[in-house]
Amino acid sequence: MNARLALLSTVEPGVAESEIFRLALQHAVGELGALGGMIHLRGPMSALRLVSAAGLPPALTRAWEIIDQEGPLAPARALHQGSGVWAPRELPAHSVAGEAAWPGSGLAAAPLFSGDRSIGALSVVTGEGGEPTPGQWDFLRAVIVWTEERMAQAPPPAGPAQTELSGERLRQALKEVSVGSWDWDIRTGDLIWDEAALELYGTRPADFTGKIENWMRIVHPDDLAPTLGAAQRAIRDHTVYEAEYRVRGLDGTYGWTQARGRATYDEHGEPLRMIGVGWESNESRSARDALSRALRHMSDGFLAFDDEWRITFANLEAERTLGLSEEELFGRVLWELPTAQQVPGMERRFRKAAAEDKPASFDMHMPEGDRRYHLRLVPGPDGRTLYFSDVTERRRHEEERHAAERVASERAAQMAELTAALAKATTSRDVVDALAPRVLPPFAAAGLLVQTVEGEWLHTVGAVGYPDGFLATVDRRPRVTGDPGWDAIVSDTPLFLSSVEELVARSPGQADLPGSAGKQAWAFLPLTASGITFGVCVVAFERPRRLTDDERTLLTTISALVAQALERARLYDAEHTRSRELQRSLLPRDLPTPSACTAAARYLPAGQGMDVGGDWYDIIPLSGGQVALVVGDVMGHGLPEAATMGRLRTAVHTLADLELPPDEIMSHLNDIVGGMGEESYVTCLYALYDSTTQICSITRAGHPPPAVVHPDGRVHFPELAPDPPLGAAEPPFETVELAVPEGSLLVLYTDGLVESSTREIDEGMADLAGLLRAAHITDVDPEDERDRLERLCDTLTAGLLPAEHQAADDAALLVARLHALPVGRMASWSLPEDPKAAGQARRHVREQLAVWGLDSLTPTTELLASELVGNVVRHAKGPVSLRLLHDDELVCEVFDGSLTMPRIRRATETDEGGRGLQLITALSRRWGTRYTATGKCIWTEQALLGPDSRKDEPSDALESMLPNVGEFDGDLDALPFGDEEL
Repeated sequence: MNARLALLSTVEPGVAESEIFRLALQHAVGELGALGGMIHLRGPMSALRLVSAAGLPPALTRAWEIIDQEGPLAPARALHQGSGVWAPRELPAHSVAGEAAWPGSGLAAAPLFSGDRSIGALSVVTGEGGEPTPGQWDFLRAVIVWTEERMAQAPPPAGPAQTELSGERLRQALKEVSVGSWDWDIRTGDLIWDEAALELYGTRPADFTGKIENWMRIVHPDDLAPTLGAAQRAIRDHTVYEAEYRVRGLDGTYGWTQARGRATYDEHGEPLRMIGVGWESNESRSARDALSRALRHMSDGFLAFDDEWRITFANLEAERTLGLSEEELFGRVLWELPTAQQVPGMERRFRKAAAEDKPASFDMHMPEGDRRYHLRLVPGPDGRTLYFSDVTERRRHEEERHAAERVASERAAQMAELTAALAKATTSRDVVDALAPRVLPPFAAAGLLVQTVEGEWLHTVGAVGYPDGFLATVDRRPRVTGDPGWDAIVSDTPLFLSSVEELVARSPGQADLPGSAGKQAWAFLPLTASGITFGVCVVAFERPRRLTDDERTLLTTISALVAQALERARLYDAEHTRSRELQRSLLPRDLPTPSACTAAARYLPAGQGMDVGGDWYDIIPLSGGQVALVVGDVMGHGLPEAATMGRLRTAVHTLADLELPPDEIMSHLNDIVGGMGEESYVTCLYALYDSTTQICSITRAGHPPPAVVHPDGRVHFPELAPDPPLGAAEPPFETVELAVPEGSLLVLYTDGLVESSTREIDEGMADLAGLLRAAHITDVDPEDERDRLERLCDTLTAGLLPAEHQAADDAALLVARLHALPVGRMASWSLPEDPKAAGQARRHVREQLAVWGLDSLTPTTELLASELVGNVVRHAKGPVSLRLLHDDELVCEVFDGSLTMPRIRRATETDEGGRGLQLITALSRRWGTRYTATGKCIWTEQALLGPDSRKDEPSDALESMLPNVGEFDGDLDALPFGDEEL
């Protein structure tokens, strides 16, 4: 390939076009292994003329001498497309029987250009190898580029111009090319012909008179007037004279010649002489006649117009289509034809196309006969030409094909959309929701029902387009012989019923279903996945409907996709249900109701496709009017995260029951999380509220701060130390104490409530504050307080978690209204550090319980207080104090300065001591100890007795606990309390 191009590059510029064409064809044919080649150039009247051929016999090239440049043949298509074209075995439209058979496998054509304008095409007849390879196409284009460059450098047809050439040499050159010269004296009529002109015009030298009459006698009578008229116009307009006419030869026959000349003028502008040349044009005229014949008999209609839109030529097809003969058409203006007047807007469109001076194509509808024609208007220097062909059947087939392709494309798009939607579907309900809008409208269906087999029943997974009463009838439907849905499942074969009559004839027992469902045709599609048929998908129609084979095939394909998606969804549903149940079991079922606060909470799982999370909340009642409020978040989703949440919640309960300070509880949690591994990431906030002091102590680890809503509606977020998350923090944790007025709200939450992919956490906290201010209630009814908090939770979650944010993360919310223990329900006393303290404690108890109207609890409380104080005086150190709290229960607390905690030990029957804590356990509902800033506190709780309750008597308990004391007479002051080890 490179060698051939290198060889062509050695050709010197200035080579004649015929040699350029010959070399280009020879190398193109040789490189492609082709049988032959041709070069066509643009000619007059929208024709392509064969100018060079190689390797092809005349019998074959005869049909290719003149071809329509607007036609469908490969050279014409390459010319207009501007790119290579390959066409298997084709012949021009005007080929006739008897011409040589087409050789090879096809024709490869590529365009020739002159600048930006296409001027022709180079074609090769390919061998049995078929279409050229990409490399061969590249070579063909390279040869064409070389041809275009050399054509631009080729000399004119008359040969290279000479700066100086004698008259004799000029005559000799003209004689060799059979071109005669002439000189006409316009004023005298004298005429000079050289020898070539005498021969050209069929005149013997002896008969030549040297007058213009010599020329006029040899011109065909029909051509004389227009030829003279052309000469007069050229003289008048000072333009070049050009004419083609017939002249009589010596044998009496006429032949075609062409003449070209220019006049000279004197100083006054008067014409003097006209000098020119003439040559024989029989060959070119024959080519034009052949073109005329081809146009005359071509299958498409053809009209030629002058600048005034008068018809100058019409072929047979144009005559047949327009219903007029050539004589009737010639000279008529196109718009005056009856057929043209039937086409609205035809004149306007033609004139617009002509004004743009470029070819234009458009379709037009002929009302008569309801035919459609494709028209192509081609402007030219001498007028315009119009090609038109009947495309009624072609357009109909194209429309049908396009309609079929459009339907196929739409169905393919629908299938792709359905496949994508089913792939995203997570739950069984999602599958139905994805299926309904993508199946019902395309099939003009009105109902969709998806049911799965559960034992011997059919369970409805989802339905669209059915009344609730009907769905209640078909749900949990047992296996029945003749039921179309069950039959489709058992046979694993789709069942199509096109009418109610067909349904009743097949399944008489189902005759009442159409009326209740409002449907009259059905497609029962079994759902099969992994070789198991587990359900049925029913597509129903409001009118009788017989589905086509294509529709049935498509529905069957859709059912297979649905079955796969539904199988995945059912597995997800089962797993998701188990996960949710596990998570619900790990969260509080019911919030406790301590007197220190009233609370409501929400847990909102992440959106679809997300597994269970690790957010939790808790309320833990403690002693002495205290309550712990906790919220935490284990990062991530899944069963491991939920299990971690459960472990931490249990740990918080255990540590809180020990009544450790908040910072110590957080330190223990940090150790627990740190032992779980580096992948664990937990945030937590622990708030301890004391209703007796209205102080809230808060410690957090990587968690958002709580929102505090004051009774006047002010909302603020306490500034807490930004401790790292549990597992990454280094104790000690900082504890912040807040004074919280009565009736304030404490709002604890996880980051999933205020943070998402579209909202920063600061923005979310600001939104939370706005919602809390808007929902603030100044007058709170205690009876309705819990319901109000529940409604507030709904308001907050609806405002902070709209539907588009629910997929981000799970969220926990805990809202608590804090209550203070009234001062009148608290009483405290300082006691001396001597044995008299027990008696004083009993007296204070009697007096205070009498004030509170709790006399029924006096004996037991005296006993508890006396035992606790006696032990403190004997085994601990001061200062000693006693406090009673009248809350939902009666709390008795004894404070001392020792950090040593009491413990229960078993006393034998002969021991005089060791039974104090056993007695306290027997007499109180619960008891315990807690550290204080200066020591410890030992406390007991007693249930408040109703008005009908029996007065509490400790006699039986004392007699059983102290068998060696003897008969107990009820005098507490006489008992030897206070010997428990501390």
